[in-house]
Amino acid sequence: MHYLQDALQQVAEASLTAPLKPATSITQKYKIFAEEVKDNRVVNFEAQARNLDNKDFFGKSDPYLEFYKQSEDGRWQMVHRTEVIKNNLNPSWKPFRIPLRSLCNGDLQRSIKVDCYDYDNDGSHDLIGIFETNMTKLQEASYSSPAEFECINPKKKQKKKSYKNSGIVSFKLCQIVKEYTFLDYIMGGCQLNFTVGIDFTGSNGDPRTPNSLHFINPNGFNEYLMAIWSIGIIIQDYDTDKLFPAFGFGAQIPPNWQVSHEFPLNFNPENPFCGGVQGIADAYRSCLPQVRLYGPTNFSPIINHVGRFAAAAAQQPKASQYFILLIITDGVITDLDQTRQAIVNASKLPMSIIIIGVGGADFSTMEFLDGDDGVLRSPTGEVAIRDIVQFVPYRKFQNAPKEVLAQSVLAELPQQVMCYFNSRKLCPPIEPSS
Repeated sequence: MHYLQDALQQVAEASLTAPLKPATSITQKYKIFAEEVKDNRVVNFEAQARNLDNKDFFGKSDPYLEFYKQSEDGRWQMVHRTEVIKNNLNPSWKPFRIPLRSLCNGDLQRSIKVDCYDYDNDGSHDLIGIFETNMTKLQEASYSSPAEFECINPKKKQKKKSYKNSGIVSFKLCQIVKEYTFLDYIMGGCQLNFTVGIDFTGSNGDPRTPNSLHFINPNGFNEYLMAIWSIGIIIQDYDTDKLFPAFGFGAQIPPNWQVSHEFPLNFNPENPFCGGVQGIADAYRSCLPQVRLYGPTNFSPIINHVGRFAAAAAQQPKASQYFILLIITDGVITDLDQTRQAIVNASKLPMSIIIIGVGGADFSTMEFLDGDDGVLRSPTGEVAIRDIVQFVPYRKFQNAPKEVLAQSVLAELPQQVMCYFNSRKLCPPIEPSS
């Protein structure tokens, strides 16, 4: 990947010679074009059409648009296809976005071709019409004065002298905005703040017995310690100061032996920070013999705890801080409704949640909270505005290479960070160099 990036930066145009056949000295020259890809601007579009040709015998056309970029050698390359609007000659497509570099390589005068098709189930889509434009013309679009273009079907135009067009495509919005990448935010000074929450409930088993996930093992690691080390090694590289607030939940704690759902592992509420993964492991080892595993298993207090810090960070004018809560649990959860509400609330904040499931319990509830198979809702029906939960079953990856585990743990985090900050048009504290 680094080699390719270097090559793209250093080579504007290259050629190579290669024999057509091994037995002949005849050579053929090929041109290879490399184009700069650092541009982080995207174009937000809102498009509609009216009076499109009807291509269907039964019903009306099912129109969609295809956008094409013109390459250096003059060929057209498709870069985006809109949704299909069924049975409608006056469609309005959902807002969509296209990276500016994909559309015109940042050249606002470069030609852009738009094809309007009628969708057919058998794949033989019928051309309604085409037009060419460029970003300079498209940017004239506004809600009060849309940028409009006649859709021309070349065959119909050639056959009919009275032919005018096959409909009008208009743009109510064509707006260029910067969209930063995950690395833009990290390299630009955005601080990732990890907090660790560890499940000390009775469902993990008596720590004095070998079958407990919290087994106090004098000769090695229990499964929680293995997860702390495996995951901690991955996340500590993303935290600038490598100081992690670490909490336990679901245990009776001294001196009054009341159940707590957000107690510091080091029992210091004024300074719950642990230095690196070693500090978390040491605090866990020290804490475990001092508490009584109990219950219930409530996630919402620790989620709301981190949410309060994320809410404060949400008031900052730039993308300065993002919070990640890492929960290590055996998967049995008691306050599902409260947790759903806490996650929906947190989805509005600069915050993500990574749940690591240890042991072999039924993790269907964790999968539900993950939200990959559908939108998570609160008990009152409020929808999470974005997916912020990633669930990883630790046993599935504990013997896999570190890179595989890391990929699973951090799979959704970059997109979650980008989604939050870009949707709020927040730039990094330090603008990336172009």
